[in-house]
Amino acid sequence: MADIDYFFATLSPYSYLAGTRLEEIAAKHGASIAYKPMDIVALFGRTGGTPPKDRHISRIEYRAQELVRQAAKLGMEFNLQPAHWPTNAAPSSYAIIAATQDGNGDVGKLCHSILRACWAEDKDIAEDAVIRDCLEGAGFDPKLADSGLLVGAETYAANLEEGVDRGVFGAPFYITPDGQRFWGQDRLDDLDAHLAGLKG
Repeated sequence: MADIDYFFATLSPYSYLAGTRLEEIAAKHGASIAYKPMDIVALFGRTGGTPPKDRHISRIEYRAQELVRQAAKLGMEFNLQPAHWPTNAAPSSYAIIAATQDGNGDVGKLCHSILRACWAEDKDIAEDAVIRDCLEGAGFDPKLADSGLLVGAETYAANLEEGVDRGVFGAPFYITPDGQRFWGQDRLDDLDAHLAGLKG
C-alpha cells in the first residue's frame, strides 16, 4: 500500500499548480506515491460537483481570479484559457498508467509535463505526439503511448470507482494510509505536516 494515494486529472489546473511539491514532500518523508489519474467530469457527476462551464457566473469569475493568483504566488507559468481545453483526457491518463506499470522513468515528472503541456504550453494533451514527447522527457519509452490501452482504460475507470468509494470529489486529492484526506494543491503543507506526524 502506498503512503500517499494521489487522485488527479490531467485536465485539472489545480493538479498542474501542485507542481512537483507532492514528490518533494514524499521524498522528504521517504513516502511512496500511487498515481491515480481519473475522469474529473465523471467524478463531478458522481459526487455532486458541477463542471466549470456549467457553474454560476460568480463561481466562474472567482475561479478565474483564484487560478491566476495561485499561479503568480507559486511563480508558475499559466494560461487561464488554454487553446486545447477541454480535450480528451483519456490518452494522457492511459500513458501515465502504462508508465506506472513500466517503472523505468519518473512518473511524477511525466504527470507534471503533461499538465504543463496543457496549462502553460498550449499543447493538446490528447495528441499522440505530445504524449510521446512527455513520456520521452520523463525517461520512458514513447511507445508506451500505444501499449496497454485496454489495461489503461480499465484502470482509469477503476480509479474513478475507487475515488468515489473513498470520498474523493475533486482534484488534486491525496489520501494517507490512516484515511486522512487532503483536497487541493493548497493543502500540500497540511499533508506534509501530517506525514511528519505519522513518521514521528
